[in-house]
Amino acid sequence: MATGSGSLMWFRKGLRIHDNPALERASGASSFLYPVFVIDPRYMAPDRRAFSPGSSLAGLNRIRFLLESLSDLDSSLRKLGSRLLVLKGDPGEVLVRCLKEWNINKLCFEYDTEPYYQSLDEKLKSFASSAGIETFSPVSHTLFNPADIIEKNGGRPPLSYQSFVKLAGKPLWESSTLNLSISSLPPIGDVGSMEISEVPTIIELGYSDSELVDETPFRGGESEALKRLKEFLPNKAWVANFEKPKGDPSAFDKPDTTVLSPYLKFGCLSSGYFYQCLNDVYRDVKKHTQPPVSLLGQLLWRDFFYTVAFGTPNFDRMKGNRICKQIPWDERDELLAAWREARTGYPWIDAIMVQLKKWGWMHHLARHCVACFLTRGDLFVHWEKGRDVFERLLIDSDWAINNGNWLWLSCSSFFYQYNRIYSPISFGKKYDPNGNYIRHFLPVLKDMPKEYIYEPWTAPLSVQTKAKCIIGRDYPKTVVGHDSASKECRRKMGEAYALNQRLNGSVSEQDLKNLRRKLEEDRTEEDEELDGFLVKSVVDTHRILRSGACSSISAHRDSLF
Repeated sequence: MATGSGSLMWFRKGLRIHDNPALERASGASSFLYPVFVIDPRYMAPDRRAFSPGSSLAGLNRIRFLLESLSDLDSSLRKLGSRLLVLKGDPGEVLVRCLKEWNINKLCFEYDTEPYYQSLDEKLKSFASSAGIETFSPVSHTLFNPADIIEKNGGRPPLSYQSFVKLAGKPLWESSTLNLSISSLPPIGDVGSMEISEVPTIIELGYSDSELVDETPFRGGESEALKRLKEFLPNKAWVANFEKPKGDPSAFDKPDTTVLSPYLKFGCLSSGYFYQCLNDVYRDVKKHTQPPVSLLGQLLWRDFFYTVAFGTPNFDRMKGNRICKQIPWDERDELLAAWREARTGYPWIDAIMVQLKKWGWMHHLARHCVACFLTRGDLFVHWEKGRDVFERLLIDSDWAINNGNWLWLSCSSFFYQYNRIYSPISFGKKYDPNGNYIRHFLPVLKDMPKEYIYEPWTAPLSVQTKAKCIIGRDYPKTVVGHDSASKECRRKMGEAYALNQRLNGSVSEQDLKNLRRKLEEDRTEEDEELDGFLVKSVVDTHRILRSGACSSISAHRDSLF
């Protein structure tokens, strides 16, 4: 057991040295410092039952990104006379053992708003308090403390971006000098009987070489985050003119955005430092975009979703979520699987899903397209199902932001103009008429002429043969017809909205079942009416043919079939 004062710095997010108040506090006035990361088997251990390589909670790309971030952190700590102590097991149990065995009198970790960590942190704080251990858990993952914003709003989170920005104002530390470097750290004390390891490799975690096929081009770590930041900040015109939702979602060689989201997610980059860097640029240029569309506006969006998520029970689900519209989503797993596995038959949608699987990242407009397609646009599949896929595969998957965006894009909360639907054909075409993005991520279509690249099913068989891509054999047929499917989705959304309004949001499970039954019955009646119309049309056609009026028939027939 170590003698003298000992501090334990628990890393989880906040995987950085710069602007890390928890690390700064842990290293101050301490004889020994124990920088700890606990590998949670729930997050890291292979789960062969999952639909993609990875654990039960995370795909392999995000696990790899995390390991790279940990290795980079370990390297930075070693330069300061320390190292990262990697332990394995349930974080709560492991940390209690550390606190007991290492004679710790100060426990420091960055505040986290996620429900899982909120529960875990309360248990650790309770133990620390009973053991006379000081606990320091500063808010440094976000620009603002969500609890402060909620208190200002009378105990409830603001539900619009504008109201959030008005309440938040400017960060109290905006003009402060952030501590961007540390000269040295206290030595590590005696670790006793605790089993300490190095940052493991993917293989050491139990994954096989065959599972390492898809690899994101974005490497994890604070060093990489700061490098990316320094590469684009000198381009002040680009920073000043950045305007979301503009940008080219089809740009893949050089993405048309910062790609800093995974580094913010893991805290490899301080959001506060990023905020100050942007303000420095804005001061140097005469004119720049403003929130909500500016880069600074995107940071505020991040805080907005964190605040709403923190103050909304059951934020990650439809049931029991007071801000979520109750909608009778379809439960057809075959449609979810086709979307998830890039088999919808719509090249723009499928290419995005391939990029997600291979890279663990895609442009925000690409995310909008596939999320809309799965939910209110075409397939009418529950947003929670799509959320789960993103949560697993994205390297920047963030609990608050991922759920918030799916609520938004499914028109379940925040945004309610459900008639505005992204076309799976024309939207991508306006950015990339030649279909280079599709050709890259769907090489089966690489020889398809650009006239058909977004709608290959319309290509004559001779063209498909020449392109070596027969629809229905080499590339799937469309799972739904967009025009009819989007019309049906709008009808269902309209009925669901009417039900929510009529019942003032208090929609029960039985109400949803009744509405689902009604929608199916209405659909059946429409199909019967259409069948009757088609039968009558065929009879009329035969009568016209028998009468010899052949000259007028071709246009009529083509309009029907």
